[in-house]
Amino acid sequence: MEATMTNTSASKIAIELEDKYGAHNYHPLPVVLERGEGVFLWDVDGKKYYDFLAAYSAVNQGHCHPTIVNTLIEQAKKLTLTSRAFYNDSLGEYEQFITSYFGYDKVLPMNTGAEGVETALKLARKWGYEKKGIAENQAKIVVCENNFHGRTITIVSASNDDDAKKNFGPFTPGIISVPYNDANALAELLAKDKNITAFLMEPIQGEAGVYVPDEGYLKKCFNICKANNVLFIADEIQSGLGRSGKMLACDHEEVHADILILGKALSGGTYPVSAVLASNEIMLCIKPGQHGSTYGGNPIACKVGIAALTVLKEEKLVENSERLGKILLNEFKKIQAANPELVKTVRGKGLFCAMVIAERNGKTAWDVCIELMKAGLLAKPTHGDTIRFAPPLVITEEQVMECVEIVKAVLKKF
Repeated sequence: MEATMTNTSASKIAIELEDKYGAHNYHPLPVVLERGEGVFLWDVDGKKYYDFLAAYSAVNQGHCHPTIVNTLIEQAKKLTLTSRAFYNDSLGEYEQFITSYFGYDKVLPMNTGAEGVETALKLARKWGYEKKGIAENQAKIVVCENNFHGRTITIVSASNDDDAKKNFGPFTPGIISVPYNDANALAELLAKDKNITAFLMEPIQGEAGVYVPDEGYLKKCFNICKANNVLFIADEIQSGLGRSGKMLACDHEEVHADILILGKALSGGTYPVSAVLASNEIMLCIKPGQHGSTYGGNPIACKVGIAALTVLKEEKLVENSERLGKILLNEFKKIQAANPELVKTVRGKGLFCAMVIAERNGKTAWDVCIELMKAGLLAKPTHGDTIRFAPPLVITEEQVMECVEIVKAVLKKF
């Protein structure tokens, strides 16, 4: 474990326990968190931090939002799980709410983002065989290079990240990659291969480093899919639910995906909830016994999902993300202009920003994040040189500016 500011016995014990008894599949910053509220987190020593990762955008509504937490508590006292062997009194209510909210006929509820992606892929293949007429076992899915859709074998089969793939094969066939932000490459591929059933993409690539495509790219891809009878699948698990300054990142170009995948902030960070939304024509390809989940659509998830989506609208968090995102990106551009050798680029949309840090004197984006942590701001690097900045959407302008000053002060040290 790298050196650290958390030297108390409580911190050391927590870190040592994870290191000894947990799988080593994460490399966390050396801070041990105990409590969260709104945009803030506190460690076991009582030190307060701004959270600028928001649990990879799962806590868009802020940590421990009282409306969402109270909803969870009340439902947990009453009924937690029935499985789908029976009806429950929460699922239909939730299904009506979420389909109306996003404008779809049907929803298939799951738990995690990865399960949502797997569900969408299964749906797309089923539709390809039963509606498009693709020969059995010939259906193909197109994905974008540098994507991140999760960690299952099929999803890493779609990845070109060596860390995600090496020694996890053999991989699922029938997946083809095209460059992100290149609609022409997609058009060429779809024109020559009639066994393609769907195009799966992130409207903004999050894990890759908050890559925002050129204006018009999403609409072009959607139209290309329509022209070739191919389903357009939007993975909005991280980019959706207000993060980009619109309810969905696809909304920036008025694209209504054939299949929409949601997760993370669908519960406001209180419970694993994901959802796949589609039309009747697509969704009803799956019949009883062909797909499911013991926990999917459980009463807690249903009530929490309604509460989390209600909070987004009632508290105007999408509008807050759009307004403050412009301010944050503009301030980061000023920082880049003042530190061109250290800050290679900044980019983003809404409260979804990234800063690419040049290595200097052996110091990397990780070292910048360690110093930010010491200064009271938590962010995490991705792909070595890129820091994501994605605070809960409940942040205020005053808090944004305070965090900008923290970033400025830390970068001066480098």
